[in-house]
Amino acid sequence: MYDRGLVHFQVFDPGGMNSAARLFFFSTRSAFALACSFRAFLPLFLAVLLWPLTHLTAHAQFRVEVTGVGLTQLPLAVAPFKGEDSAPQKVSAILLADLERSGQFRAIDGKQEIMDESSSPDFSQWRQRNADALVAGSLTRLADGRYDIRARLWDVVAGQLLGEYKEVVTAADLRLSAHRLADQIYEKLTGDKGVFATRIAYVTKTAARYTLWVADSDGEGAQAALASPEPIISPSWSPSGSHLAYVSFESKKPVIYTHELASGKRRVAANFRGSNSAPTWSPDGRSLVATLSRDGGSQLFQINVEGGEPRRLTQSNGIDTEPAFSPDANLLYFVSDRGGSPQIYKMPLSGGNPERVTFAGTYNISPTISPDGRWMAYVSRIGGQFKLQMMDLSSGQTSSISETTADEKPSFSPNSKLVVYATQVQGREALMTSTLDGKIKARLAGQSGDIREPDWGPFRN
Repeated sequence: MYDRGLVHFQVFDPGGMNSAARLFFFSTRSAFALACSFRAFLPLFLAVLLWPLTHLTAHAQFRVEVTGVGLTQLPLAVAPFKGEDSAPQKVSAILLADLERSGQFRAIDGKQEIMDESSSPDFSQWRQRNADALVAGSLTRLADGRYDIRARLWDVVAGQLLGEYKEVVTAADLRLSAHRLADQIYEKLTGDKGVFATRIAYVTKTAARYTLWVADSDGEGAQAALASPEPIISPSWSPSGSHLAYVSFESKKPVIYTHELASGKRRVAANFRGSNSAPTWSPDGRSLVATLSRDGGSQLFQINVEGGEPRRLTQSNGIDTEPAFSPDANLLYFVSDRGGSPQIYKMPLSGGNPERVTFAGTYNISPTISPDGRWMAYVSRIGGQFKLQMMDLSSGQTSSISETTADEKPSFSPNSKLVVYATQVQGREALMTSTLDGKIKARLAGQSGDIREPDWGPFRN
């Protein structure tokens, strides 16, 4: 039995105090709920089906729907690329969807244009259409089956060439090349690094099967990294993007693993007595901070990924969980109920007294800090609804940036311009991306099953 935010397990009271089985529910909305639930636990078993990521067939799970209007958007036209009709991917459509999803651009219709990178644009015509920038290009299939992709970007207002793109890729890498092209255009026009060639990880549950997916930043090209009949939660990208850490219940209890994506090899990072949950990587990639209950309570520990004795970081009578590093690794943000209700705190990683960060409301969870250190996204329960919040860390000002009511697990893009989160839209599970002001949202709508636990990966080399 499974419901939104609830997993139904048969469990037994600990310590032999009550030998009769009873029903217990715990919410997968956050690791805070898992830590709460572990005072009584469950028999879980069955084998995990595991494959190297590179040996799996890509599976498209999403379609992108962009909604909202930003206050300042650059009008951009993208002409259909010459030769793309016979290619397995429409590169021009992919890069335009990327740029629209960023919230920085407004599409000017260029679908009827016949041009490529060698064309000489009629800038006066494009100015009449109110376009400030123009992209055109071509795809050519080579004798060995690869594709030669070429494109140019023009400044319509100034009437000059801004840049060009050339790459030869396999058919399987056409989407990635389109994302790279979108990154170059985004950086050229905004001055900020693009994130379209990055990846996201997330978990789905369909029937009795949990799957950990790795997908393009638009949700397409998803590949299964891990599948199991038992829950998989809390995926967390390593700073290098080569590994994921996550919690698997395959061993009748929550155990933290690190998973090398290229080979499929994985390693137990934490399997101590009690619960092992909510892993997050340190910015240098050498350690994890996670919640362990091995000493009786749910507290934060730092765990060297190469092994060794964990170092306890928090000392409280409450539950401390959902850690999140500041980009400089000096501060650790986390959720604790030490004050009576779950709130977000911060403390120096080197030690010291925690300081409370959230004060509005009685239930604030799932903190995540933007890579530039300016923002904290988190989820607040307001009138029984779970709403995505954005806090300016310098001023403490907070705003609600979603219209949905079942938001969970926000994660920032590596350029700090977008946030991805799981929610429900019109009764259907979905992943959403949003600009930090909430003005532009893109729905990455899953075909089926529950969609949970998104985490946005780092820039790719």
